[in-house]
Amino acid sequence: MEQIDQQLFLFLNSANSPFWDSVMYFLSMKLVWAPLYLAILTWMGLRYGKKFWILLLFVALAVFLADRTSVMIKYLVDRPRPCHETSLQGLVHMVNGVCGGKYGFVSSHAANSFNVAFLSLMFIRKKWYTFFIILWASAVSYSRIYLGVHYPGDVAGGAILGAFIGWGVYKMFSLYERRTLSRT
Repeated sequence: MEQIDQQLFLFLNSANSPFWDSVMYFLSMKLVWAPLYLAILTWMGLRYGKKFWILLLFVALAVFLADRTSVMIKYLVDRPRPCHETSLQGLVHMVNGVCGGKYGFVSSHAANSFNVAFLSLMFIRKKWYTFFIILWASAVSYSRIYLGVHYPGDVAGGAILGAFIGWGVYKMFSLYERRTLSRT
């Protein structure tokens, strides 16, 4: 399985160009995500009114869980990033010489972007939004392979982790909301 992951990585990572180098590097920068996150939070604030502050606590919990769990898994699994893998030296296309930390499974970028995607699409139930946010999370995740810092398996693991946490925190919020409504 690891051999297939490496071969798929080398295939995907080798399809590069100076134009896509700059696009993928830009897409992978966390600060670039801020306007999207702000727009999502603004929509939630308008939609949920006074409940927004409680909702914001659940969003913060989801962000914390996705980020910290992905980092914890990296250190438990100890799988080197492709750019740190000695057997792949000279084969990995890296952009701006950026490799990241030593370990790569699971991708925190994938976990965080799919967490935001799944959590927000549970609140914003619009087909166009679902398509857009999944495309965005997929593009961010793919950028990590393109940049040479994650294998496809790292990205898939991070996406599954993030989606599960986003869905789970939404279910927790729904349970909280039902219990709060039943008391009134």
